[in-house]
Amino acid sequence: IGAWQHIEYVMGFNLDRRMYDLLGCMPTIPGAIGAFRRDAVLQVGGMSEDTLAEDTDITIALHRAGWRVVYQEHARAWTEAPGSLGQLWSQRYRWSYGTMQALWKHRKSLTDRGPSGRFGRIGMPLVVLFQVVTPVFAPLIDVFTLYSMVFVDFRAALLAWLAVLGIQLVCAAYAFRLDREKYRYLLMMPLQQLAYRQMMYLVLIHSCVTALTGGRLRWQKLKRTGEVGTPAGTG
Repeated sequence: IGAWQHIEYVMGFNLDRRMYDLLGCMPTIPGAIGAFRRDAVLQVGGMSEDTLAEDTDITIALHRAGWRVVYQEHARAWTEAPGSLGQLWSQRYRWSYGTMQALWKHRKSLTDRGPSGRFGRIGMPLVVLFQVVTPVFAPLIDVFTLYSMVFVDFRAALLAWLAVLGIQLVCAAYAFRLDREKYRYLLMMPLQQLAYRQMMYLVLIHSCVTALTGGRLRWQKLKRTGEVGTPAGTG
């Protein structure tokens, strides 16, 4: 589980956040590795309790208030990730639900004008596309691929799946190179695509169902084991 999350984090920080930074519409300042100007936080009213994704909520608020949010590639932080499937599900369920809450709360950013409206014009559609719409419908692609393997052309479907996996491996290798990470984690990537990715899809679908049915989700604290320490020589 840790290796799968490691791949996800390295790719997310080195590819996704670089893209958002280039476009000037960073959607989230991560709670584990974020820094804020005090004046900026006070201007937008501090950390709100309106959503379960307070980091995304305040980031969007800062954009709308005209502040610039940037990605710092040299920032370093150590955090303890979920160590069990249950803990991972609970964390990602809260993140997905909270992100949708933040997007709905700031839906009027779509009509914001001027520089402060950049997030609404560019960032909001991208977040909805990549974090909500695509993951919800992505399982259909896997179903069609499996159907093609069984009932249509096994070889062609397998080659198509391997081609997609190859592209993802190249992107992951590039992200690991940027972060000077060891490539051995990439050996877990095929299994990550078969199991971990499907779980993340189910988590998002669960969150969407909760939101659409009017369900309420309370804060779910991650259980800390204290087994993870900072690497030697980082002080």
